[in-house]
Amino acid sequence: MAAVPGPLIWEMVKKNNSFLVKEFGRGTASVQFSRESNNLYNLNSYKHSGLANKKTVIIQPEGKDRSVLLATTKTKKQNKPAASLHKSVMKKDFRRMAKALENQVGDNYYRPDLKKAALARLSAVHRSLKVAKSGVKKRNRQAVRIHARK
Repeated sequence: MAAVPGPLIWEMVKKNNSFLVKEFGRGTASVQFSRESNNLYNLNSYKHSGLANKKTVIIQPEGKDRSVLLATTKTKKQNKPAASLHKSVMKKDFRRMAKALENQVGDNYYRPDLKKAALARLSAVHRSLKVAKSGVKKRNRQAVRIHARK
């Protein structure tokens, strides 16, 4: 089977695919988003597309124990979807997860152009996993004005 180049795939899927979300912006300009799982910014562009690029990065929550899944695609297993992802679950604190992500995406020459987007996605996923502390809410410590009527 011959491999189809990424730019050709992008030309075929950029205007019509099942993940495309078109919304109206200011005036007549429309904004296009994508719901692909391996699109870090959820933008409909060639750079961030998981359909057209061989190397993609996936960052999403994993399980209920505040862990994050980092998955990268294997370039040699493109025609075998079940074996196409290299998955690793990160359960560390945020700084260690960010360093591991930088090493995997940027310093490992995988997709250094996506390093900033991957860190932004990791930050958003980590923020969504934080559990709100339960208990009595603290009272507002602002000065309270007492109006005395005479």
